[in-house]
Amino acid sequence: MLKYVQIALVIVAATLFTGCLPAPPYFQKVYSIPQNQWSFNYKPVFKFEITDSNAVYKPYIVLKHSEAYQFSNLWLLLYIKTPGAKVIKQERVNLTLADPAGVWMGRGLGATFEERVYVDFGDSVKLKQPGIYEISMEQNMRVNPLPEILHVGLRVEQFKKN
Repeated sequence: MLKYVQIALVIVAATLFTGCLPAPPYFQKVYSIPQNQWSFNYKPVFKFEITDSNAVYKPYIVLKHSEAYQFSNLWLLLYIKTPGAKVIKQERVNLTLADPAGVWMGRGLGATFEERVYVDFGDSVKLKQPGIYEISMEQNMRVNPLPEILHVGLRVEQFKKN
């Protein structure tokens, strides 16, 4: 009898634990930055497909940098091609990486920090139309190459409408 109670407790604990985990991303891809120095000509490309036009999709930039990164922000140029579009839209976004006191806002592990920053593409791009989306990123700071950037990525989360 005690064995069955122990098994039941393990099953209940496993169910509770997995119920608290965040849902996996709809899409996520990360690229390592060569020699941790992001040059203007290195433009990672992310391709993903939207299949459910009734869902809400939220894009995030994933960025990993060292604590030696010398700025509190990062300017990016995003080049966005929507399904069936002939024109690539360009959005300039500013990622805030540190608070006004200079404390990094991302999760830290040793001397590295990872940021996940929500990006609003503006009114020109909504992730609503089914099809293939293509987004490329270019660092748009005044320094080239930009040192202490370890990797950059795109994460898209999907939320079902109620």
